[in-house]
Amino acid sequence: MFDRVRTYIARFRTSTRAEAAGGSEKRAHNLFEAASDYVSARAEDDQDRMDEASGWVSPEALSFGVSELACRAVIALARERDESPRTVARDLLGLPVA
Repeated sequence: MFDRVRTYIARFRTSTRAEAAGGSEKRAHNLFEAASDYVSARAEDDQDRMDEASGWVSPEALSFGVSELACRAVIALARERDESPRTVARDLLGLPVA
């Protein structure tokens, strides 16, 4: 089972797309780089950067990367706050404590 997950992740890490700017060289971006740029652009409400980052990898890879980034962020905040990841996630979304 873990081999399938590793294969899935490896396939998306190597997924690349050419930059749209007038025939410039292809630059390989991995899914985590795309996810971090996409999320930071979204936090800053920068639509141009969001569009650029979303073109670097497939939509599935970007979704996986954003999900992984969210998971890691919640874990980091939970450790920093000395709370459970569930409590932190619910707090970030403005949900009542369960």
